[in-house]
Amino acid sequence: MKQQMIRLLVVAATVLVFSTTVWSADTTTGTGGAKLSGSDANFVKEAAQGGLMEVQLGKIAQSKAANESVKDFGKRMEQDHSKANDELKNIAADKGVQISTELDKTHKSKVGKLEKLSGAKFDRDYMAAMVDDHKTDIKKFETASEKAKDPDLKKFASQTLPTLKAHLQLAESVNGKVKSAK
Repeated sequence: MKQQMIRLLVVAATVLVFSTTVWSADTTTGTGGAKLSGSDANFVKEAAQGGLMEVQLGKIAQSKAANESVKDFGKRMEQDHSKANDELKNIAADKGVQISTELDKTHKSKVGKLEKLSGAKFDRDYMAAMVDDHKTDIKKFETASEKAKDPDLKKFASQTLPTLKAHLQLAESVNGKVKSAK
């Protein structure tokens, strides 16, 4: 009888320890503080770099462009991408992903090339770059909206896609105007 009681106590203690461990693990994982998969973290970092570049180029466009439509486009890029960048920063912080506030070499190079230009040459090169960049961004955001493992990131990508598509349409329209105005 005594041995059965000891066994019962050991089993009860084991169950109690196991269930406490499982319960605490369930409460520490979830949307707040959950870690991202490698592919999700890479998307966050790439999207953050692209967004930073769009904001910087938008500011440059407002001062260096000759065409008023290009200046307006630059202003919209600064506003829309600043908003998306803030949302992405919050997601990254919640998921424990460090994102840089400085451009990497590739993006710095793109900014540097356009920064040296002004007037009609800036307009043409900037708008051509915006068409290309938004086509690339749309593909990445479509992939993330379908395949991201993290639900918050998937939602962010899905909600950002319509804005990126609108940017592409506007970029193509403005690009057509500045191409023909040589």
